[in-house]
Amino acid sequence: MDKKSILIVEDEAQISRFLQLELEHENYACTICGDGREALNIALATDFDLIILDVMLPSLNGIEVLRRLRQSKQTPVIILTARDQVVDKVTGLDIGANDYMTKPFAIEELLARIRLHTKNSAVVSDNMVCGKLSVNPEARVATYAGHPIDLTKKEFDLLLYLMQHRNVVVSRETLLDEVWGFAFYGSTNVVDVYIRYLRAKIDNTFNVEIIETVRGAGYVIR
Repeated sequence: MDKKSILIVEDEAQISRFLQLELEHENYACTICGDGREALNIALATDFDLIILDVMLPSLNGIEVLRRLRQSKQTPVIILTARDQVVDKVTGLDIGANDYMTKPFAIEELLARIRLHTKNSAVVSDNMVCGKLSVNPEARVATYAGHPIDLTKKEFDLLLYLMQHRNVVVSRETLLDEVWGFAFYGSTNVVDVYIRYLRAKIDNTFNVEIIETVRGAGYVIR
């Protein structure tokens, strides 16, 4: 079985070396970079399974690296930084980070989050189909009866997770952990809000009932 590859973007040599040793011990293949602009070029040129990204970097900060990366690639990204203000976390998650951890951190927790996001990224490229609804995980395209559905990143992530678990009732708490990540601080109501967004773009637009609410349990696509 091939090793999963991780790009470590960290300008503090002691931290990057520590991460490299721990991850290689867990059988990951690691690439290290301490410069933001160089890291962006590497991330665009190479298909990594996950990127660990610091924010305070020389030449190009981590937020800008992530912003530019998301224009063309959806590689899972965990931001790992000393900046712990809520506004920093919200900014990182809004522009496409999959998770956010602050320093100092417990390596066991980081490893757990890496396992989560590398597992979620290992999706097949074949279309997932439920009736006339089709979702392509690799191209990140959703259609209904051949008509494209314009979704934001988070809307697509939510729809994809429900399609991956179709016919299974998924709780709000599970959706919050799996789609928004452990680093999300907020109410489970955000799941209800995004379910409404999806229904407006799919159910209401095409006059169908795709996403079912199971009272007291969660949501399901059947």
